[in-house]
Amino acid sequence: MSNFRPAAEQRFNVIPLSEALAEQLTTWRYEPPFDFYNWTTWQVMLELGMEFGDPDIRNRQYAAVTDADGLFIGFAQFFPLLGLTRIGLGLRPDLCNNGLGVPFVQAILAEAMRRAPDDEIDLEVHTWNVRAIRTYQRAGFVITDTYAKQTQAGIVDVYCMCYLPDESG
Repeated sequence: MSNFRPAAEQRFNVIPLSEALAEQLTTWRYEPPFDFYNWTTWQVMLELGMEFGDPDIRNRQYAAVTDADGLFIGFAQFFPLLGLTRIGLGLRPDLCNNGLGVPFVQAILAEAMRRAPDDEIDLEVHTWNVRAIRTYQRAGFVITDTYAKQTQAGIVDVYCMCYLPDESG
């Protein structure tokens, strides 16, 4: 299905999320139950100035992740809080569950540390998303809190996971 190298040989690059890549990102479609992560249309994102549909937010907070051949394989958000960078991320749907998760997360972590070297790093993940939770744990995150969060789809339970470098295996 793809020309990707084995995960051990994979090298990812974190680059600015151009408008063209942002528009492409809105076409990605995850299968249930992961379809919760699908974006609305590019047109709606532009009209409402939602997330990376707002050029200022896109330039300050979002990035594209490409593989060693320059193919667009994922995205990251670096949301700045006081002394903390909260990351959001997504791997292209057809690449999920293929062993790319840990090096993908590690590339995003490296960029978060480059952007704000003194910040702690965390993320939120739905408690039902066991596949992602295991990947984040292998990349050095630990669950530090559980809470209900309001989303467009209603209230969902999430874990807050903090990056602790000595926890990665």
